[in-house]
Amino acid sequence: MDMNIGRTGHILLADIGGTNARFALSQAAQTGPIDYVKVADFPTVREAIADVLVRHGGEPPSRAVLAVAGPVTNNRCVMTNSPWVIDGNELQPALGFDSVHVLNDFEVVAWSLPALQPADLIPLGGQDGLPGEPLLVVGPGTGFGVSCLVERHGARLAVVTEAGHATLPAENEREERVIATLRRRLGHVSIERGALSGSGLQNLYQALAEVDGAKVPQRDAAAITKAALDGDCAVSRATLEMFCAILGSVAGNLAVTFGARGGVYVAGGIAPRFPEFLAASAFRARFEAKGRFQDYLRNIPTRLVVKPDASFVGLKMFADHNLA
Repeated sequence: MDMNIGRTGHILLADIGGTNARFALSQAAQTGPIDYVKVADFPTVREAIADVLVRHGGEPPSRAVLAVAGPVTNNRCVMTNSPWVIDGNELQPALGFDSVHVLNDFEVVAWSLPALQPADLIPLGGQDGLPGEPLLVVGPGTGFGVSCLVERHGARLAVVTEAGHATLPAENEREERVIATLRRRLGHVSIERGALSGSGLQNLYQALAEVDGAKVPQRDAAAITKAALDGDCAVSRATLEMFCAILGSVAGNLAVTFGARGGVYVAGGIAPRFPEFLAASAFRARFEAKGRFQDYLRNIPTRLVVKPDASFVGLKMFADHNLA
């Protein structure tokens, strides 16, 4: 198939992780069905995209916007957990695209925020937010992602950060003891490794058991969460409670850092597994617990993102805003 064609209205959207990649074609207001591809089935992303386009048939897209689970520099990402290298400047001529944009996956989630509907969200407290003010998304998952969508004079920019590698704060004596235990094991205790990720949840569980002198079995993040929700393990439940409290503190810190008066959104793969637990936890109280700035935080809404394909909403929003 000859892919060196003139410009069409079609745009290829992709969400590329370490194990799976998802593709869809977008035109005007419509985004087509999502095509799932296993990364291991293709040696390069170029071959995966070519296969998707051949199977799709019809007019190929002239542009592409790709979300990747990793840091992006100069439109290029070397994937951490797969052999793929996603280089937009190489893919563009190789596949005959007019343009290829490579974005960090959390940058794409930030782009989705203005388009999310009430059914896509679970409210976690606060007011309505101020229109036009920054929107912040935080996401505990494999790591801890943070991005902020800023709008000024009709232009939008998603700020990508490495906030997950900032130092984990303690807000009471018990958390200080837990962090001291983690420090002996890890050296620097970051937000991500100390609490707010899958591995962070495991580290938190082990540290709490040590602080409390409790003997507990080895559990991964999913097993800790299940034991906490089922009431089968007091240490697991205490771990999940501390996880939610720390998430509130960190989200509040980032809200005042970015001036995110438009709203703060919780995404990622962990928190949507226990929305009721999160809503009933100390998350919101800790979010607002900023002394003289409590009123400032009280007005900021916090919401849990539960839409499974929010990344494709963000990819489409980016394309509409930047590729018109």
